[in-house]
Amino acid sequence: MSIELDCRGLLCPLPVIKLAKTLPTVAVGETVTVLADDPAAAVDIPAWCRMRSQELVESADHRYLVRRVS
Repeated sequence: MSIELDCRGLLCPLPVIKLAKTLPTVAVGETVTVLADDPAAAVDIPAWCRMRSQELVESADHRYLVRRVS
């Protein structure tokens, strides 16, 4: 199962908050795609993944693919 969060138009930290609330609802190994056009998301989402030991699989064109590791 993969979930897509449409956070376009939302300012940070809202995309990160939505990601943090959603990630525990998917199984380990599954992914959450975050669509976020706030420029701060390009820094905030990768930083959140590092701090929470989750995998940022891909980041391109305002699209962030995060795999749940634990």
